[in-house]
Amino acid sequence: MVSIGRPAPAQAAVSALYQQHWAGLVRLAVLMVDDRQAAEDVVQEAFAELYRRWPLRGPDAALAYLRTAVLNRSRSVLRRRKVARLYIPPHEAPNASAESAAVLSEERTQVQRALQGLPRRMREVLVLRYYLDLPFAEIAQLLGISESSARATSSRGLAVLTERLEELR
Repeated sequence: MVSIGRPAPAQAAVSALYQQHWAGLVRLAVLMVDDRQAAEDVVQEAFAELYRRWPLRGPDAALAYLRTAVLNRSRSVLRRRKVARLYIPPHEAPNASAESAAVLSEERTQVQRALQGLPRRMREVLVLRYYLDLPFAEIAQLLGISESSARATSSRGLAVLTERLEELR
């Protein structure tokens, strides 16, 4: 480690801890984050923080501090990873012409009108299936019907909806 205004005893003590415990702490971090590079970064940051906080209360406090720091930093890596996986960049639709936007708007209106003309149960099943993308088992549970009824209602609803939309063309 490079000395940044720290006395030699602090540098020597942290270096000795680094030599003795680096590999074990990296193994601990790898088990937590399942990524060797991230684990090495976590351990390196823990040692850097230990060096900044030196001296601690006792000789055993340093190893306990390092283990706690590695676990906490590993948790932070996992939280950041989870947030990154959940982030879905906003969809940017291509710039369409005014004509295509008007046609699309008209088509949507026709679908909504045709959908509103369906019986309530059919409309509910179609919206849950194709708008919310729910599986038939979940639709059945939500509506209090059997899964086969949900499938049959969806099939009949699509047929009726298709027929009504074809009449409008």
